[in-house]
Amino acid sequence: MRYLGGRFRLPFCLFERKEGRFSGLLSMHQVKRETPSFPFVPTASTHQPSEGISTLLPPPSLRPNMALQFPLDNLVRMSVAWSWDNAFSQFQGPSEAKACGEIFISKLLNRRWTSPKPDTKIHKIVVSGTQIQHDGKPLENVCFSNDTSPALGDSLMEKNNQQPSFYIVRDDLLHPLVNGNKARKLDGLFPLIDEYSVTDIVTCGGCQSAHAAAIAVSCAERGLRSHLLLRGEQPEIPTAYNLISSLYGNVIHVPRSLYAKREEMLSQYADSVAGSSSSVVRLSDILKDSLSTHLFEKPNFERLDAHRSAENSKRVVIVNEGAGDAVGFLGVIRLVQYLSQNHVFGKEQALKIVIDAGTGTTAIGFALGAIFLGLPWEVHGVMLADNIDGYQKQEEWLVSEFQRCFMVPIVDQLLKRANGTLVHWLERSCPRKFGKLLAGEVKECQRIAQQTGVLVDPVYTLAAWELATQFSRTEVNGGAKVVMLHTGGTLGMFGLAQRYKSDFYTLK
Repeated sequence: MRYLGGRFRLPFCLFERKEGRFSGLLSMHQVKRETPSFPFVPTASTHQPSEGISTLLPPPSLRPNMALQFPLDNLVRMSVAWSWDNAFSQFQGPSEAKACGEIFISKLLNRRWTSPKPDTKIHKIVVSGTQIQHDGKPLENVCFSNDTSPALGDSLMEKNNQQPSFYIVRDDLLHPLVNGNKARKLDGLFPLIDEYSVTDIVTCGGCQSAHAAAIAVSCAERGLRSHLLLRGEQPEIPTAYNLISSLYGNVIHVPRSLYAKREEMLSQYADSVAGSSSSVVRLSDILKDSLSTHLFEKPNFERLDAHRSAENSKRVVIVNEGAGDAVGFLGVIRLVQYLSQNHVFGKEQALKIVIDAGTGTTAIGFALGAIFLGLPWEVHGVMLADNIDGYQKQEEWLVSEFQRCFMVPIVDQLLKRANGTLVHWLERSCPRKFGKLLAGEVKECQRIAQQTGVLVDPVYTLAAWELATQFSRTEVNGGAKVVMLHTGGTLGMFGLAQRYKSDFYTLK
């Protein structure tokens, strides 16, 4: 509940404080014992949802009908979550659930975005050769070629015998510096930050964090200040993402012992940036408040600009490492909706989606979008920074945050329809400690680049490429189509070359 100068905003209704009591803005004699479409805010003539509330409710055909009286305390308990939860639970058929999920996603994505369009390029990698893996060495005796204008849409359903192949979503081409899953996770974030007069962003990452660099560039483009707490020692000569972060933002290198307690570290530093006269805003609070703003009013941009320009006024927000927050799901789900359009992959073709996983946010958000839209897509996350227990805990926490922030307690029901599986977490074919390189990996990245024009890095995207190549073999005889999401991060190659010089000597 948020105080609005005499009014308190609740999920469904506005209540006004009068003579020390709270009453609905609508007189209660208008609410009679009837069988309306529930939940609703009655009006004098129609007993139908108000225009603002209707933007987030299921359509009338998908709302349960209930005969109820509406005393004030019951109205207070109404929520958007109740509506969607019951809309899903009353239907057992997959077609009704799919329709409800599609409508929910459409309403969820009806907002401002950082990127004007969710479009992305899609290429098709054709695999030839007989041997995928041998003695732990990746992709021996395999050649690749790149079709940069593949046939999509209805042609995907054709069952012609073909060579093994997989599609690659070229999100690495979205922006010269802010691309891949970093661009997707920030797609829904910065419009919220703009609306809530944030002046400073505090975040953290590794020394060569692509996330930190993306935050720095995006803040600079908007006249905001970024504060980047980077783990470990400052390199003698900054390069790659560390250089980008230093050029665009305020970089602070943090000892590893302090970084291990990153939540406490972020909170303390944000407090120091805000000082005693300013405030630290939690991203979760912005998310919850944005839902009610989305329902009832447009942001007052003149007020926000005035606040931002006020002397010595700051509003600081913390963004978790890797943008591992529920708001990061928004841009990823937007991408899923785009890819499911009929002229791209459509809604009927079975897909195996392969995504390399650092924090796991992208894979989890992608799987949520596919389940909400009722798509026959499996999401496979290649675990690179943790074990399966860690990723499953991260999945549980992020889904819980998504439910709480967007008031949508229906994920459990959707998971039941998907046999309880959200992301299929898989070990890398050649496991190794995160951030380390194995012999031959840099050379393999070079070979892929020379044969296809696609640059992958040995830490993240090479792992997804390897798995997509393996899947292309098993699915060649009329199975699912294989799709790799290129998560970007290729500037990290420069940092790796600085750190692992001997691995890059082989490129001479």
